Amino acid sequence: MRYDLVVFDNDGVLVDSEPVANAILAGYLTELGHPTSYEDSLRDYMGAAVHRVHDLIGERTGQRLPADFDATLHARTFAAFERELEAVVGVTDVLKQLVDARVPYCLASSGSHERIRVGHRKTGLDAWFRDENIFSAQDVGRGKPAPDLFLHAAARMGVAPERCVVVEDSRLGVQAAVAAGMDVYGFTAMTSEEKLAGATGFFGGMDELPAILGL
Repeated sequence: MRYDLVVFDNDGVLVDSEPVANAILAGYLTELGHPTSYEDSLRDYMGAAVHRVHDLIGERTGQRLPADFDATLHARTFAAFERELEAVVGVTDVLKQLVDARVPYCLASSGSHERIRVGHRKTGLDAWFRDENIFSAQDVGRGKPAPDLFLHAAARMGVAPERCVVVEDSRLGVQAAVAAGMDVYGFTAMTSEEKLAGATGFFGGMDELPAILGL
């Protein structure tokens, strides 16, 4: 095994949530008078914590989003997850191989703990993740692309950053992993290699990941 810890992003890597979540976010922002296409949302917000939405809207328009923006966005997103969400194809096979090989793993997500749990309950991934190996941007001061979340996860799991590998599908996530001094492999199911520039390598399907990890 090449690494002592595998750190998974959640949205788009473990659960197939990016299409659902970004469609809802784009629609809600447009409804509030900030025209945003699905493609705009993927470009600007994929892989980011919700504070980035507030930051970019403020920078671009000088306006503040409503006080209940986060609560409304989360309620709409969670309701859609309950209807539509599925695990990423093949990811449970990867998790089983990690368990069989006794390789530690965790997730480090820009999403809230509640969002993570809602998605995992719907997809059955709650059987593979417990509180002790789930880390959220809520746990640190700055989300991706800052390295804080990945460094926090490594510290809590007791592994040096250089012995960690990150599995990511967003530009911001790759930037955060590189800043943390970790190898990072870009999952290209939804994001092109060009948009994941800086990654250690790339893969297009979960069936490719075990070989990359040395399992």
